[in-house]
Amino acid sequence: MKKLTGTASGLKGTIQIPGDKSISHRSVMFGSMAKGKTTVENFLPGDDCLSTISCFSKLGVKIEQNGSNVTVYGNGLKGLRESSEILDVGNSGTTARLMMGILSGLPIHSVLIGDESIAKRPMKRVTVPLRDMGARIQGNQDGNFTPISIQGGGLRGLDYVSPVASAQVKSAILLAGLQAEGVTSVSEPFKSRDHTERMLRAFGVEVKEEEGGKVSLVGGQKLVSDLHIVVPGDISSAAFFLVAGAIVPGSRITLERVGLNPTRTGILEVLKNMGASLSYSNVIEDGPEPYADITVESSDLKGVEIGGDIIPRLIDEVPIIALMATQAEGTTVIKDAEELKVKETNRIDTVVNELKKLGADIEATEDGMIIKGKIRLHGCTLDSYGDHRIGMMGAVASLIAEGETVLQNDKAINVSYPSFFEHMESLRRG
Repeated sequence: MKKLTGTASGLKGTIQIPGDKSISHRSVMFGSMAKGKTTVENFLPGDDCLSTISCFSKLGVKIEQNGSNVTVYGNGLKGLRESSEILDVGNSGTTARLMMGILSGLPIHSVLIGDESIAKRPMKRVTVPLRDMGARIQGNQDGNFTPISIQGGGLRGLDYVSPVASAQVKSAILLAGLQAEGVTSVSEPFKSRDHTERMLRAFGVEVKEEEGGKVSLVGGQKLVSDLHIVVPGDISSAAFFLVAGAIVPGSRITLERVGLNPTRTGILEVLKNMGASLSYSNVIEDGPEPYADITVESSDLKGVEIGGDIIPRLIDEVPIIALMATQAEGTTVIKDAEELKVKETNRIDTVVNELKKLGADIEATEDGMIIKGKIRLHGCTLDSYGDHRIGMMGAVASLIAEGETVLQNDKAINVSYPSFFEHMESLRRG
């Protein structure tokens, strides 16, 4: 439990956002699958990514970690060996779903478990296509929930049309396809984040992208590494301080080395459309993942409609966008975001419930929410429900709420941003 109060003088200063969670996961996974040494700089040492390190260590990979520096000594896919222990993914859906793809192609038996939240998150979106490729998968409710048991090997390529735009689904199928006979392809209704495709190419794998968003690869390709990967700051984590800078009067914040992958920058477009003052410097575009320093200043905001193909590019940022909408003049509508229901919590319900406690004028819809602003918020007792993004939303809300705000289950934030409160306090001090 954490007690928080607002700030009268605004937020000022410069911080370096922790490494991107999605890229940190993949750097360890792909380094473990590759032949050779992979060094990772600015790795995110949050609980989720540490679960990935733990799982691959149990599969026989030598991994050295020193804070945000990680070295992976890969011995190729064939070097991954059967674990005598259950593989615990903790709270990480990325670890669970991507590992299912990798393990489905290996001639070993594996069992995956996670925490109480993971046990409620649907896995059939991954286990069904993996079974179609020939994987033998069992689990609760016919493979929809953990624990999941996988007997891998003997896969065949698949041309899969996904009903959802999900990087986890796409990645799991492509990683299984690396070990399958023939060609494996994935089509999505909208393009999801493409960190897997970018990193596979960096490890020497040929990945094709066709018009309309279809992604494919040929099985049997090897990953080779002598790579040094610099992980940019996580834009999903940066979003909380970008919004804080926009809604807390008198603020001017610079966030260093924030990832600008085009499949992740929906939050920046929404900020701009709502009238936020943003500027960019030190832009780097010559690597696999572009990044830049971003400066945000307090701004007069207006309500907007958010939906369609931008949703997969900002799905993790919807909680903090909803908070921002409470401080914008007019009505903000968020739609086409059903995917929020299968995150760490049902984020439609938890966002609406917690913002209502603060005094927000917000209502849930089947696929999103409607928020009316501008509303003065008041302190209260909030709960993260074990969801790191709900926790950070509540903490940012406390900066503009009148009186004291109490945040329960604040430690959930360590999943993606262990230094969050330290950074928030440093910006309060200016």
